[in-house]
Amino acid sequence: MRASVGDRLLVHGRITGQPDRTAEVIEVLGADGDPPFRVRFEDGHETVMSPGPDTVVRHFPPEE
Repeated sequence: MRASVGDRLLVHGRITGQPDRTAEVIEVLGADGDPPFRVRFEDGHETVMSPGPDTVVRHFPPEE
């Protein structure tokens, strides 16, 4: 899984009824866009994560 700063990670809920969460990649800590990533969730919480198979990267073009 590769991501760039500004991309979004869509983390699917793991159990029935748990909503999906979206996090913005604010820093890529791995080499060549690989995890781990520093991310910020919608509620403002920041963390370092290495996404699992329940996560999808939504790529956003860089702003010019």
